[in-house]
Amino acid sequence: MDKNQEALQTEQAALAPTSRIKYFDLVVQSGSGATITDMNGRQYLDLLSSASATNTGHCHPHVVQAIQEQAARLIQYTPAYFANEPETQLAGRLTHLAPISGPVRLLWGNSGSDANDAVIKLARAYTGRQYIVCFTGAYHGSTYGSMSLSSVSLNMSRKMAPLLPGIVKVPYPDSHDRLPQESETAFVERMFAAFKQPFDTYLPAEEVAAIVIEPIQGDGGIVKAPQAYLDKIHQFAQQHGILLAVDEINQGLGRTGKWWSIDHFQIEPDLMSIGKSLASGLPLSAVLGREEVMAALDAPGNLFTTSGNPITTAAANATIDVIENENLVEKSRSLGLKAQAGFQKLQQKYAFIGDVRMYGLNGGIDIVDPQTQQPDPQATTKLIYRIYELGAIMISLRGNILRFQPPLVMTEDQLNQALQIIDQACQDLAADKLSLPENAAEIGW
Repeated sequence: MDKNQEALQTEQAALAPTSRIKYFDLVVQSGSGATITDMNGRQYLDLLSSASATNTGHCHPHVVQAIQEQAARLIQYTPAYFANEPETQLAGRLTHLAPISGPVRLLWGNSGSDANDAVIKLARAYTGRQYIVCFTGAYHGSTYGSMSLSSVSLNMSRKMAPLLPGIVKVPYPDSHDRLPQESETAFVERMFAAFKQPFDTYLPAEEVAAIVIEPIQGDGGIVKAPQAYLDKIHQFAQQHGILLAVDEINQGLGRTGKWWSIDHFQIEPDLMSIGKSLASGLPLSAVLGREEVMAALDAPGNLFTTSGNPITTAAANATIDVIENENLVEKSRSLGLKAQAGFQKLQQKYAFIGDVRMYGLNGGIDIVDPQTQQPDPQATTKLIYRIYELGAIMISLRGNILRFQPPLVMTEDQLNQALQIIDQACQDLAADKLSLPENAAEIGW
C-alpha cells in the first residue's frame, strides 16, 4: 500500500477539517536544503518552503546543531518569569536588525498570529484609540485578532462572528485591480481615495490607533504595493498620530531580496511583526517597535509560557547566522532575478501565463484564460498537480496564482531544474494532456 495514503487514512479519523488546506496527498518524512522526501521515499523540489517558514532550507546543519546542543542543556523554562541565554542574545540581534531608528524593543510570541494580536494590543494601549485599519487580500493569522485583520478567505470569517470590533478594511492597492490604460499615478490616486473614504465619511482619524499592512502581500498573491501609495499612507499616518505597523511574517528575513519587505520602500514603521522563518520554522515570533510604543503594555498583557523558549531562540540565532554567513539576502535577490527571467521566458511561450511578479526568490505567476485574460483556476489546479507529479511542490493562491517561494539556499542547478519541471507541466497543459484531479473542488484556498 502507498505509505502516504496509509498515514493519511490513520490521520483522517482524528484531524478536524479546518486544520489543513488541501492540495496533494503527501506526507513529508524528511527534508534537506531545498528538497523534501515523502513516506514512499520520493524526493521533491520544494518551491513552497513550508509557507515561507524555512528560508534557510530544511534541516540546515548549523540550525540542527544549535537545536541539538540547546536541547541537551535546557529545553524549556518559561521566559514569562526568567530569561534564558539564547533568548537574551537573540533580543539584541533582532533589535539591531529592525528597520527602525532610535531605541527599539521587542516581545516574543509563538506564531505570526499572536504577534499580530500583540500589534493590535500595543497600538491601542499606546494611542488610547480603538480603531485598526487593514487591507483586503491580507493574511495576518488565525487567532481572533489576527483573523479579524485578514480577508484572504471567507472561511476566516464564516460561522465565527462577531470578530474583533474596531477593525476597518480598505482596498489593498492590488495591481490586478488596475484598469486598462490606467497609469500607475492614476491607480495610486484612485486607491488612496478609497483608503480615505472611511476617514471622510464615518471614521474619525483621531480615533484610529494603527494602519496594519503587508508591504508585499504574501497569501494575497505576492503583490507589491506601489511606492507612491505607501508614501501617502505613511504621510497620512504621521499627520494624524496613527501608528504604521508592517507584517513581515511571510515576506521578511531575506525572502524579497532584502532583510525586510519594508526595506524596498525606505519607510520606517512604528511596529513590525515577524515569525515563520525566524527560527527556521520552529514556533517563534516577535514584535519589534519604537521603545515608547513597546512600553505601553505591562506584564502580563502579552506573554506566553513557551514564547522565546531556549530551543526556538537558539534556532533563531543559528538562522540569522546562516542568513548572514551564506549571504542569503543577496542570494535571494540574484537568484530571484534569474527566476524572473525564467518565468518571463515561459510567459512568452505560453499564452495562459499572465502577470509575473518576482521580488527576490518570491513570486506570483498568474494563470489566465488566453482569450479573456481572466483568472483560470482549473488550469492552475491542473498545472500544480502536474508539477507535483513531475517532482516539485508548488501551490496556488487566490485560485489562479502560482506561489513560488523556494528555500533561499536553493542552488542555481535546482532553480533550473524547477523551471524545467514547470515548463514541462505548461507544455502538457498547452497540449491539452492534463485533467483535473478527482478532488479538484477541494484544492486550494
